[in-house]
Amino acid sequence: MKRSPAIAVVAIISMAGFGCATKKYVAQQVQPVQQRVDQLRTAQDQTNKNLQATDEVAKGADANASKALNEINATNGKVSDLNGKVASANSQIGQINAALGNIDDYKAGATTTVYFKTNSAKLSADATSILDSFVSSNLAGGRRYFVAIMGYTDHVGGVDYNLALSRRRAESVQTYLVGGHNIPPFRVQIVGFGKDNPADTGKGKDARAKNRRVELTLYTAPSPTGSSNPANAPSSDQP
Repeated sequence: MKRSPAIAVVAIISMAGFGCATKKYVAQQVQPVQQRVDQLRTAQDQTNKNLQATDEVAKGADANASKALNEINATNGKVSDLNGKVASANSQIGQINAALGNIDDYKAGATTTVYFKTNSAKLSADATSILDSFVSSNLAGGRRYFVAIMGYTDHVGGVDYNLALSRRRAESVQTYLVGGHNIPPFRVQIVGFGKDNPADTGKGKDARAKNRRVELTLYTAPSPTGSSNPANAPSSDQP
């Protein structure tokens, strides 16, 4: 049986219309789902980025914590070392106190003075000879004593420079006593006064020469047992 052309055309148009309607329907149904998938994918990407950022922060925190722990350990080591030094210093102070006794028991005794050239802290031959005599006359065999060494300058020059120079002069005498005569360092106390306390208040050449000096004073204390002690009977050594 033959179809008529009209029927065929209607059928084709109907099928075409149905196909278009189906695609449009599917597109309408799929589009929201695709949009949701895209949203979920975007959210997932952001979540991954956040996780990566969190991981980097965690790594940084671990590194900082490790660094802080190392610093704490280093600090604890320094504190331990410092405690050891403090204990050693306290032990030495105890030994010094035992050797020297009560400082209030000490009285000033023998004195001497050595002089220096302008802007110099070097001991002259005359100065070393005076120091040799001071040691042999007053310190030989002594046990309960200490020597105060006070450095001075003339009035020429600035305050800071003269303070430093006066201390260098005192240190020169200290070094000679300790190194040249084996005087224990704890028995020698030094201080620099700069141009203060001049021996001569004049401004001339002779006055300046008298002020460029180091003065030594021997302090002694009686022996705890009252036994004879050469350092307990000081004599003057002032030239």
